[in-house]
Amino acid sequence: MKVDEVPQDLKYFENTVMRDVAYAVDENGKYTSVISDGWSVKNDALELTMEGIYEECEEIRQRVLAGKTSLLEYYAARNIMDVDLLSDYTGISKRTIRKHFDPKAFAELDRKTLEKYADALRITVEQLTTIPE
Repeated sequence: MKVDEVPQDLKYFENTVMRDVAYAVDENGKYTSVISDGWSVKNDALELTMEGIYEECEEIRQRVLAGKTSLLEYYAARNIMDVDLLSDYTGISKRTIRKHFDPKAFAELDRKTLEKYADALRITVEQLTTIPE
């Protein structure tokens, strides 16, 4: 692909400072990095992926409302974090995290543990303990 052929399909990067870097051949036949506003094919793939994540989060939120799981599972899913990744970020064992997915166990967590989870999930403790609408 040549420098002037690098896609500039602004969608996901609109209203952000983020951009993609693509590599293309310049006028001298050498590869160079080129800033791209996005690519429609990539945008479509991201959209499909995000739709799946939103659906999964809504299913988990409904389970939270029904008292079947804790808000920890919801916010982990919303941050695209599985138990393994959440364990890596918090230093809390996978077994303990699974236990904290139980609403009763989650309700008994101390402030320090809630803060660990909130920090890893980039939210406040108040958000972590509040059911989103």
